[in-house]
Amino acid sequence: MAQDKFLVTQAGLDELKREQEELIHVVRKEVIRELQEARAQGDLSENADYDAARDHQARVEARIRDLEAMIANAEIIEEDKGSSSSKAVSLGSTVTILDLSTKEEETYTIVGSIEADPLNGKLSNITPLAMALMDKKVGDTINVSQAEMPYDVKIVSLH
Repeated sequence: MAQDKFLVTQAGLDELKREQEELIHVVRKEVIRELQEARAQGDLSENADYDAARDHQARVEARIRDLEAMIANAEIIEEDKGSSSSKAVSLGSTVTILDLSTKEEETYTIVGSIEADPLNGKLSNITPLAMALMDKKVGDTINVSQAEMPYDVKIVSLH
């Protein structure tokens, strides 16, 4: 994990740093308090609260380590600021597409996989749709053939 580059937008990197700060300065203190309260109950060998607090501590510390590695190896996605009529879809682009079978429009920002959140319009660059859209321009019709059920989309706009 430590050698991999993590593609992320500046906003995504800021969010990772915010989460790391929250875990270090707030959640760690809560876990310590949970452990102290569980220890005060006496016998630790059959103390479910203590076991739960230790498990919570392990998950928090693992997430902090993961975040440290991601932040240390983050590569910021730079969005091309050229005119939208001449630029192509790339990492960091926000693209509106029309699904030609359903006639529904969807807008997505193409991001790295650690930042992906399709329900909130952030599409991982390694999804079949994002890979099909890469390097295409407004007006292009694309067949998303790598999907489980291939379909066609048209690029409506690129911001």
